[in-house]
Amino acid sequence: METDLAQCLRAWRDRLVPAEVGLVGDGPRRAPGLRREEVAERAGISVNYLMRLEQGRATAPSPSVVAALARALRLDDVEAAHLYRVAGHAGAGGGIAVRALTPSVERIVARFRDVPVLVLDPAWTVVAANALTRALLSERIVGDNAARNQFLGPLWVERDAEHTALYERQIVGDLRLQLGRHPDDPGVRAIVAELRAASERFAALWQHAPAALPATSRKTFRHRTAGPITVDCDVTEFLGTDLRMVVWTAAPGTADAAALASLVPPAVKLVDA
Repeated sequence: METDLAQCLRAWRDRLVPAEVGLVGDGPRRAPGLRREEVAERAGISVNYLMRLEQGRATAPSPSVVAALARALRLDDVEAAHLYRVAGHAGAGGGIAVRALTPSVERIVARFRDVPVLVLDPAWTVVAANALTRALLSERIVGDNAARNQFLGPLWVERDAEHTALYERQIVGDLRLQLGRHPDDPGVRAIVAELRAASERFAALWQHAPAALPATSRKTFRHRTAGPITVDCDVTEFLGTDLRMVVWTAAPGTADAAALASLVPPAVKLVDA
């Protein structure tokens, strides 16, 4: 039976660039990434054992093997922590996510008036959004699920092909990470199961996108009235809960900042005045 451990190991191996680990001049390769033999040698384990791990026939590598694989696969801290979790070496607790929307978080969201802000739970359900976010994406966005919206529609906003591909990989990578952090959480389990069954694109990405936090990135939205708007996207995690705040900003004085400002609801402008 295929496991999250098996899928992540294959995805992490496939993304490695041979030249970046000192492997050059060995001719064309049939598949991207490193060969199984090359990773096994770098980790100091047998090729047969790595094959069994990648095929889901071995599921409990020791902590020392996990550490060696993390080094061989060049994992960052978040990815390495996920590898320990799916290998069975996570600490107790964290099975169900904490979704408490505290008054302080509500006040933070309310303070943002000229930039779009929303708060997501680990399943990518929107639990809070300011007025500008609702104007940019959807008036009824709170309670909707951003992952379901992207893969099953109807879309809140259009993106170009490059940003769509990146965004979808980020969703899948983060949901895999959240499932590792909160394996018993019904919300996370339900959205992953739903999308794997209902979206061929999500199911295909689930096979290849390793666990990862959404990276800070630039995104271009195509708003129905304001046109294309390019923003920087940053994600902040709140201590004490498993909620994340997403903030989109544009550099002052740019056409993108002006486009965002044109969407600020009149009631908010009156408050600022």
